[in-house]
Amino acid sequence: MTANELYVKGARIWISDPDAIWRGAELLEDYKGPGQVKVRYEDGEDSVLAIKDKNNLPHLRNPEILIGENDLTSLSYLNEPEVLYNLQVRFMDQNIIYTYCGIVLVAINPYADLPIYGNEIIQAYSGQDMGAMDPHIFAVAEEAFKKMSRFEQNQSIIVSGESGAGKTVSAKYAMRYFAMVGGSQAETQVEKRVLASNPIMEAIGNAKTTRNDNSSRFGKYIELSFNKKNEIIGAHMRTYLLEKSRVVYQASDERNYHIFYQMCASSDLPEFKKFQLMAAGDFFYTAHGGDPVINGVDDADDLSDTRDALLLLGISAKDQMMIFQILAAILHFGNVRIKEAEGETSEISAKDKNLLLMCQLLGIEESQMRMWLCNRKFTTVGEVLTKPLTAEQASNAQDALAKHIYAKMFDWIVEKVNLSLHSTTKQHRFIGVLDIYGFETFEINSFEQFCINYANEKLQQIFNSHVFKLEQEEYVKEAIEWSFIDFYDNQPCIDLIESKLGILDLLDEECKMPKGSDKNWCQKLYDKHYNKAHHFDKPRMSNMAFIIHHFADKVTYQADGFLEKNRDTVLEDHINILRASEFALVAELFEDKPDPNEKKQRAGSHPTQPLRSNPKGSKSTKKTVGSQQVTKATVGDQFRDSLFMLMNTLNATTPHYIRCIKPNDLKEAFEFDPRRAVEQLRACGVLETIRISAAGYPSRWTYSEFFQRYRVLARSKDIDRANPRKTCENVLVSVIQESSPTKHRKNNKPIEDPDKYRFGKTKIFFRAGQVAYLEKLRSDKLRSCGIMIQKHVKGWLERKRYRKITKSITLLQKYGRGLLARRYARYLRETWAAKTIQKRWKGYKARSHYNHVRNAVLILQASIRGFFGRREFEKALHTHRAVVIQRFARGWLARVRYRRVIRGIIKLQGHYRRRKAKKELKKLKIEAKSVDHIKNVNKGLENKIIQLQQQLDVRKQEMNAVKQQEGEMEKMKIELEKLRGSSGQVEKSSNKITELLAEIKALKIELEREQIEKQDLIAEKELMRKDKAEIANKLTEENNKLSADLELAKTQLDEQEKELADMVKAKVEAAKKQLLSELDSEREHHQKLVKEHARLQQRLENLHGEMEYLTSPQGHKLLCLLMRRRRKRKMKKRIKDMVQRSQRRRRKAPAPPLPVNGETKDIDVGLLLKLQNRVKDLEKEKAEMQKEIDTSEEQKPPPSSDVITDSAFNALKKQLVNADDVQLVIKLQKRVKDLELTKSRLRSELDERDDDDDELTKFQITTPEFAYNNLKMQELENENDKLKREVGKLMQAITDSTDFTQQEVSPSGKELMDQFEAMNDELERLSNCAQDNLFNLQSNK
Repeated sequence: MTANELYVKGARIWISDPDAIWRGAELLEDYKGPGQVKVRYEDGEDSVLAIKDKNNLPHLRNPEILIGENDLTSLSYLNEPEVLYNLQVRFMDQNIIYTYCGIVLVAINPYADLPIYGNEIIQAYSGQDMGAMDPHIFAVAEEAFKKMSRFEQNQSIIVSGESGAGKTVSAKYAMRYFAMVGGSQAETQVEKRVLASNPIMEAIGNAKTTRNDNSSRFGKYIELSFNKKNEIIGAHMRTYLLEKSRVVYQASDERNYHIFYQMCASSDLPEFKKFQLMAAGDFFYTAHGGDPVINGVDDADDLSDTRDALLLLGISAKDQMMIFQILAAILHFGNVRIKEAEGETSEISAKDKNLLLMCQLLGIEESQMRMWLCNRKFTTVGEVLTKPLTAEQASNAQDALAKHIYAKMFDWIVEKVNLSLHSTTKQHRFIGVLDIYGFETFEINSFEQFCINYANEKLQQIFNSHVFKLEQEEYVKEAIEWSFIDFYDNQPCIDLIESKLGILDLLDEECKMPKGSDKNWCQKLYDKHYNKAHHFDKPRMSNMAFIIHHFADKVTYQADGFLEKNRDTVLEDHINILRASEFALVAELFEDKPDPNEKKQRAGSHPTQPLRSNPKGSKSTKKTVGSQQVTKATVGDQFRDSLFMLMNTLNATTPHYIRCIKPNDLKEAFEFDPRRAVEQLRACGVLETIRISAAGYPSRWTYSEFFQRYRVLARSKDIDRANPRKTCENVLVSVIQESSPTKHRKNNKPIEDPDKYRFGKTKIFFRAGQVAYLEKLRSDKLRSCGIMIQKHVKGWLERKRYRKITKSITLLQKYGRGLLARRYARYLRETWAAKTIQKRWKGYKARSHYNHVRNAVLILQASIRGFFGRREFEKALHTHRAVVIQRFARGWLARVRYRRVIRGIIKLQGHYRRRKAKKELKKLKIEAKSVDHIKNVNKGLENKIIQLQQQLDVRKQEMNAVKQQEGEMEKMKIELEKLRGSSGQVEKSSNKITELLAEIKALKIELEREQIEKQDLIAEKELMRKDKAEIANKLTEENNKLSADLELAKTQLDEQEKELADMVKAKVEAAKKQLLSELDSEREHHQKLVKEHARLQQRLENLHGEMEYLTSPQGHKLLCLLMRRRRKRKMKKRIKDMVQRSQRRRRKAPAPPLPVNGETKDIDVGLLLKLQNRVKDLEKEKAEMQKEIDTSEEQKPPPSSDVITDSAFNALKKQLVNADDVQLVIKLQKRVKDLELTKSRLRSELDERDDDDDELTKFQITTPEFAYNNLKMQELENENDKLKREVGKLMQAITDSTDFTQQEVSPSGKELMDQFEAMNDELERLSNCAQDNLFNLQSNK
C-alpha cells in the first residue's frame, strides 16, 4: 500500500519526544504529501507535525490485537517505539518480565520476588517446546538441554546486560534448571556442589554499586558437563577480568567485595577473635563508599552460607580460616599509613600496629616488609641498586600488593571450586552459561570499561552473524527467494582495537618503553588513527582522551592509568617476602608455577615485553627455557587471549541469548523508565535483531493460522478446505493484488509481489505493514458484516416484541375473567365449609372435656396405687441387695485370702525349683561344653550298640539251631512214614517197632519240650525285638540330638572362625590403612621439609639481599640519613652505657692487655674459656655422629643386586626422613637464627660505629666485643665445616650402602639427594656470607 493509503485520518502513529522518547498520536487529516499534518496526542493535546518527505514519515502503530505479543518479531510494524511500548505494556500492565525477540529472551529486572521459579514451574517447562508456553528463562534452558540431548551438540547460554539488570540471578536460575532436569527429583551431591559455587563466587566477586546491590565485578563462563545419560557429572568455571581496583577504592555509595563486610559483621565469632576485626567503617579499604549496609541483607547470615558452601565443595575448616586470615590481613594492610620523610623518601611509623598485625596474619617478617614498602631494588649489570620511594610511590606499591594478594586468593578459590566440581567420568557434552558484563559507559571511562566494551564488541559480532544466519536458514528452509540482507558489521571497530598497530598493540608497545607514559601513548593513537579510522575520534577539549564509536554508542575513554593497569606490576621484593611466609597457604599462593598468561617466543623474535628490568621491581619477569624466551603478558594481552578462547568455545556451540534490561535507576519494583530501557535495547542488540528481521519478511503465518484468522475475507468460491495454501493464495489475490491497479493475474494464477508477501512451503511471509493492512481489511469487513447483522436482528426483535405484546393482552383478559369466576366459587365453598366446621368443632369440644375429666380420674387412681406398690417393691429390693452384697463381700474376702496363700506357696516352690534348675542347667552347660563329656556319651552309646549287636548275633545262632532241629524232625517224620508204609517190615520187626515207638514217644516228649522252648524263645525274641526297637529309637533320638548339637557346634565354630577371619581381616586392613596413613604422613612430612627448605632458602636470600643492602654504600648512606635525626638525642646515652659496660667487664674478668697506640684494654678471659669448652663439645658431638654412621654402615646388609629393593629404599627413606633430614633442617633453622642475630648485632654495631664521634675511636678496634665477634665467627666457620663434612659422610654412607645408579633411583630418593646437595650448598653459602660480613665489618672498622 502507498503512504497516502496508510496515513489517513484516524491512523495511529508514533512521534519522537525529547522527554518521553516516543508519544502516541492520531492523524486528524489525511496525508497528501510533504507539508504539515494535524495530529492529536493520546492525552488530548492537538499539534501540527511537519513532514519533509516520505522518508520522514512517523512510525505507524500496530493494531490492538498485536499489543502485548510474547514475541516482538511477530509485530506487524517492527520499529523502536513499538518494541519499547510492547515491553512496557507486558511489564507494567501484565507484570510479565520475559519477552521473546526472535532467538533472544528479553528479561526485565522486576526488583521484586516473583513466584515463577519453583520446582512445579520447572516441571511444567520440562520437555516443552520453546514456543508452546509463555516466555521464560526455563524455556531457553529447556531448549538448550533438548538440543544437547537430541542432536548431541554443545550449547551455550549467553547472559548479558548492564550492572543491575539481573544477569547473575538469571544465570543462577538457568543453572538451577539444569541441576533439576539433569539429575534426579531430589538434588544429588553433584548438583548441590554446582549450586553451592554461586554463594562463594558472589561473596568474593560481587559488590554493591550505585546501580546494583549485588553486581558481579568479573565475568564467568561455567561449563556444565553431562554424560551420555544427560546427567550432570561436573562443572568447570572460567573467570574474566576481576575488578581488582575495587579492593583498594570504591566510589561513593558503593562497597568493596561482600566477603569483607561479612567478616566484619561476624567479628564477634570466637574463631575470628585473633583477626582483631573492627567495623567496616574503621578499615580504609572498606570505608570509601560510606555506606557499608545493604537494606534487607544480613552479612553475618551470608557468611554462614558462604562457609557452608565452602565446606560442601571440599574446602576444610582449616583452609577456610586461613582464607579469612589472609583477607583480614588485607584489611589491616589498608590501614598502614606511609608518610613523607626527609628528601624524596618515605617511612612508616614505628607505632603503627597495623603493619605488625598484617605481618603476623601473613606469617612474614615485619622488618623486611617495613623496609621494602619504602624502598625498591634495581638489578643492573653486575650490581644491585636500592632506591627509596616517595610516599605516593610507596602507597601505590602498597595498593598494588593488596590487589595482587586478593587476586591470587580469588584465583586459588576458583581453582579449588573447579577441583571440587571436576568429575573423573568422561564428559560427553556440555552446556555453558556465560555471565558477562554488558556494555558500559560512564562519565569517566578507564581501562576496565575499555576491556568490557571490547568483549561486548566480540559478543555482538557473534550475535549478529548468528541472527543473520538463522534468518537466512529460515528463508532457505521455506524455499523463499531472498537477496542479501545488510546488517551492521562491527569488524572495523574490532580491528581498531586488536589488529596490528591497533589500540592494544600500541598500548603494549608503550608499556615496553623505559619512559612510556599515558600521554605519549594517547598521542600515538592520534597519529595512527585520527581522521584515518572511521570508529576512532578525538575530543575537542582534551589531549588525554579518545573516542571509540562502538555498536551501541560512542564512548570517551580517559587515557590516565591505562599503562599502569595494563602492566599490573607488583614489586618482586614484596613477592619474595610473601613466598617466605611461615604459612603454607600464603607461600603456595605465590609459588613459581607455570603461568598460563606467559608467552613463549623463539629467540630472535619480536618480544612482547621490553628487555629492561621491571619498572617497579628489581627482577625481570622473563624466564629462559631452552631456546625460547618466556615473558609475562600484559593485562590487555591476557584478556585478548582469554576472549579469543571464549569466542572459539562459543563458535563451537549453539548459542542462546538472554538480554537483561534494567527498567529504572531507583531500583523500584515494576517501574519502567523508557529512556533507560531504550538505551539498553540499543546496546544489547535487540533493535539490531529487529532491524534484521524487518529487512526481510518479519511477519510469518502458517497457512492454517492465516486461514483461521482471515477466513472472513475469503469468498465462498475461493475456499478449498482440502488445500489451505490454495485458499490463502486466493484470499491474498482478492484482498491485496486486486486492490492495486498495477497488479493482475496471469492464467488464473496469483502473481507473488515480493514487496508485499511470499509463499513458502508451510508459511506465508509478509513484509512489514502487510499484516496491519490485512487487520484493517478484516476489521472493515467485520464492521460491514456487523451492520448487516444488526439491521436484520433489530427488525426480527421488533416483530417478536409486537407478537409478544398481543399475546400478553389476550392472556391477561382470559386470566382476569377466570379469576372473578374462581373468586365467587371460592366464596360459596367457604360458606358451606364454615358451617361444617362449626358443627364439628362444638362436638369436638364436648368430647374433649369429657375425656379430660375421665383421664384425670384414671391418672389419679393409677398414681396412688403405683406409689404404694413401688414403696413395697423398693423395700424388698433393698433387702435382697443387702443380702447379695454381704454374700459377695464375704466370698471375695475368702478368695483373696486363699489366693494370697496359694501365691506365696507357688512363689516359694518357684524360687526353690528355679534355683535347683539353674544349678542343674549350669552343670549341664558345663558338661555340654566339655569335649570329654561328648566323647563319653558317644563311647557309652557305642558300647551299648556293640552289646546289642552281640546279643542279636547270639539270638540268631539260637534261631539257626532251632531251625536245624526242625529239619531233623521233618526227616524223622519222613522216615516214620516210610516205616508205616512198609507194614511187612513192621510185622517182622515188632520188637524194633516197640523200640521205635518208645523212642518216638521219647522224641515226642522232647519235641514238645523243644516246642515249648521255641515258644519261649519266640516270645523272648519278640521282647528283645521290642527292646531293640525301643533302644534303636532312643539311640536314633540321641543320635539325632547329638547330630543337631554337633551341627550347632559346627555352625558356632564356623561362625567363630568367620568372625575370627573377619576380625583378622579387619585388623589387617586397619594395619594396612595405618601403614598407608603413616606412609602418607611421612610423605607429607617430607613435602613439608622440602617446602620448609625452600621457605628457609627464600628467607636466606632475603637476608642475604638485606645484608648486601646494609653493607653497600647506598645502604650505608640511607642508614646514615635515617639515623641522623636520632644521633644527637642518643649520643650521650650510648657513651654512658658503653663506659658502664666496659667498667663492669673490667671488674668481672680482666684480660691481658693488648697494645694499641700505646694504650691497653682488658679482654674477657671467661668468654674465651666458654668458647674453648664449646669447641670441645662440638668435637665430641662430631665423634658421636661418626660412630653412629659407622655402626649404621656395619649393620646394613650388603645389597643382593645392583637395583635397590622397595623395602630397602623405604627403610632408607624412613631413616633419612626421621633422623638426618630433621637434624639437618633443625641445624639449618638454628644456623639461620644465629645468622639473623649476628646480622642484627653487626648492624647495630655498624650503626654505633657510624654514629659515634671521634672521641670514641678508642672503643672501635680492641674492645672485647670485637674479640668475641672474631671468636664467634671462627666458631661459626668450624660448625659450617663440620656440618658439611657430616652431610658428605652421610651421603657417602648412603651411596656405599646401596649400590644403585642415578638412573635407578626413584623420584623420592632423587629428591632426598637433591635436598642434601641443596643443604650442602646452603652451608657453603652461609659460610661465604659470614666471611663476607666479617670482611666488610673489618674494612668498615
